[in-house]
Amino acid sequence: MRKRSDQRIIKKYPNRRLYDTHTSTYITLADVKQMVLANEVFEVVDVKSNENLTRSILLQIILEEEAGGLPLFSSTVLSQIIRSYGNAMQGMLGSYLEKNMQAFAEIQSNLSAQSQHAVNNDAWQQLLSMQAPMMQGMMGNYIEQSKNMFIQMQEQMNQQTSAIFKGFNTKPEVKSDDQ
Repeated sequence: MRKRSDQRIIKKYPNRRLYDTHTSTYITLADVKQMVLANEVFEVVDVKSNENLTRSILLQIILEEEAGGLPLFSSTVLSQIIRSYGNAMQGMLGSYLEKNMQAFAEIQSNLSAQSQHAVNNDAWQQLLSMQAPMMQGMMGNYIEQSKNMFIQMQEQMNQQTSAIFKGFNTKPEVKSDDQ
């Protein structure tokens, strides 16, 4: 996160306590979660080293959310994410997930705005529940299209790599004594 004048600074002390410099109070992870939900800009820094710990705190919140209630990530998804670390596609996966989450948040925001304008909230909820299967189908199509695009990209990269190295002899020449 970038430092901005309106950014709240949360200091993390060695005893694991979090101190909000904006309100001059100690806060909990639940308070930080509320800040995230309210779209507040903040940064968590270590008091001793001044190291940015924001990602670490956000991961702790995700861990708590995953442990209680309905988890967002299956074991399969978590395993796939772990396997992506150190992989050549790691940066691409992070960008892909970020862009998809942004798109999902925009869709969610638009649906929320539409529901506020609906005259009958019960009718709107009923309409949304009927739309869920259609949305799931659209998301499935989107995922399939993304998969096909990645496969095409991989094929193009393979073709380009083959074209680049075509002129190079990859097998060592074997000299015979007859020459």
